[in-house]
Amino acid sequence: MLILIALLAANFSRDVAPILNKHCVTCHRAGEVGPFPLETYDDAAPRAKLIAKVTASRYMPPWKPTHGYGRFKGERRLTQAEIATLDRWAAEGAPNGRARGTVTSTVAREVVRPDLSIMLREPYQLAGDGPDTYRCFVIPFDSREERWVRSVAFVPSNRKIVHHALFFTTTRRDLPGDYPCFGTPGFLPSSSLGGWSPGNAPLEMPEGTAMRLPKDSRVVMQLHFHPTGKPEQEQSTLHLNFAASPPVRHIVDVGLVSRTIDIPPGDASYKVRDHFTIPVNVHAVGIIPHAHYVAREVKGWATLPGGRRVWLLWIRDWDFNWQDRYWYREPLALPEGTRVEMEFTYDNSAANVRNPNLPPQRVTWGPGTTDEMAGLHIQVIPDREEDLPELGRALWGKVMRMVGGRF
Repeated sequence: MLILIALLAANFSRDVAPILNKHCVTCHRAGEVGPFPLETYDDAAPRAKLIAKVTASRYMPPWKPTHGYGRFKGERRLTQAEIATLDRWAAEGAPNGRARGTVTSTVAREVVRPDLSIMLREPYQLAGDGPDTYRCFVIPFDSREERWVRSVAFVPSNRKIVHHALFFTTTRRDLPGDYPCFGTPGFLPSSSLGGWSPGNAPLEMPEGTAMRLPKDSRVVMQLHFHPTGKPEQEQSTLHLNFAASPPVRHIVDVGLVSRTIDIPPGDASYKVRDHFTIPVNVHAVGIIPHAHYVAREVKGWATLPGGRRVWLLWIRDWDFNWQDRYWYREPLALPEGTRVEMEFTYDNSAANVRNPNLPPQRVTWGPGTTDEMAGLHIQVIPDREEDLPELGRALWGKVMRMVGGRF
């Protein structure tokens, strides 16, 4: 029976639409990052050979973690059978599978309505030249009671100028509507609502956790813009969905970072590292890597107290345009005394097609698009809520050592 099915002519309605719906339409639809839609037969059929080619090479759909080095939810990896189906469909002339004269097939997608949408009050005008711009936008809204946020979706209106975004809340009333804010937002936030980088899917908090939205607060969006050479504008929107009750567990960010980046021009294998020993029993639920254009490889692993190594993440072909946060399929137990480590490798040679400088230039740590960064943020939940203060103190000590230049 399986052989007979494999020999059947593949058509869009029965075979191809489910694959596109599962793996492609999230990005390839109106208003998203994909350069063209793949929502209907008329969208997909003229591109059948292109679809077959980029999926066979695994260039698409973009999924950067190396298979077998961490098991993640929502992996955008096609099976060999799905790749073969797309190849067969293209080779057979991209048949629709419906009778002539009927309406073309449409790929369905789930629409999740936000509980609250917050938009910049007016478009921000970005000059065509000059340095990168950091700007904070204060957005008042009606928050008469404390709420708990379970999902956040950021939608830039002009993706090509937004480098990244961070979201905070504050109860202050003396902030202007928007202001320059390099680095920090310029105040102690009441809470954080996460962030966004190119390639990020909406943030969905793990079961039992949520982010606090205080009563009578305002949302502050910190946007990092990079000019394109001509005047542009941006009017971002933030969509929030709320949890029905307060969280019973709390996520802690274990940040591995390096600011010692100083990459000579032409160096094709420059490395930086960082580590941290976890002082309490935790479970890792996710991981967020961050770097810029000349990064090539990202590794993260944990060495358990008995000496066994557990891979957290390995990206062999880093791409600034496809950053994401990754949630593990099952939480990873990291007992007290576990050492977590990272290693980032950079290629600052002319052979790196993503290098923004040709000929290559010296690249150092910095917040600009053509500077570099190294951050691997492991999202953990302490096994016992009473261990939160001890973990917090250990992480604060790590930050102080870094500020003092002792590692």
